Amino acid sequence: MGGPGRCLLVTGPPAVGKTTLIVRVFEMLKASNPNLKIKGFYTREVRQESQRVGFEVVTLDGRTSPLASISVSSSESLRWPTVGRYKVDIASFESLALPELQVEKDTDLFIIDEVGKMELFSSSFFPAVLKVLESNTPVLASIPIPKSGRDIPGVARLRNHPGANIFTLNPSNRDGATEQVHAQLLNMLEQQHQQHQQHQQH
Repeated sequence: MGGPGRCLLVTGPPAVGKTTLIVRVFEMLKASNPNLKIKGFYTREVRQESQRVGFEVVTLDGRTSPLASISVSSSESLRWPTVGRYKVDIASFESLALPELQVEKDTDLFIIDEVGKMELFSSSFFPAVLKVLESNTPVLASIPIPKSGRDIPGVARLRNHPGANIFTLNPSNRDGATEQVHAQLLNMLEQQHQQHQQHQQH
């Protein structure tokens, strides 16, 4: 499905700066092309004092919803899946993330940060990601690096997707990486724009 390199996957060890890069690239694109229709979400840490107490999902227009927490305790949360010390609030995640992944004709770019273990507890999430990939809309997404050499199945399918272009971040390349990812995305968006114009002429 899709042309080559429709999907840019950013990966790298935890805390290397994947989300920072994605948010920065999003801001650069918005500043230079304010009319771009970009949909999606990113995931960020929730901190209290200096402790990380959870994660939340943030849409590109700034709405937030909890994703996971170490301090939640309700009767519902007893049934929630856990990752390490974190309880994952799937319903909260889905309520914000799934509408952002609906494929619409005029979307120029999807941003999905991240396709990881917590997000994949949602049975609706990965099918939505695949639909986005099949729609041929450019995608900027982040995935975790394999733990002890093994990928989560959903992550492996993304990594092996024929349209995927993988960018591995490390502390020494991450400063230049923002520019490189931004340039690749501009290239993808330009190709998409040309394809749209060709369709309109036929």
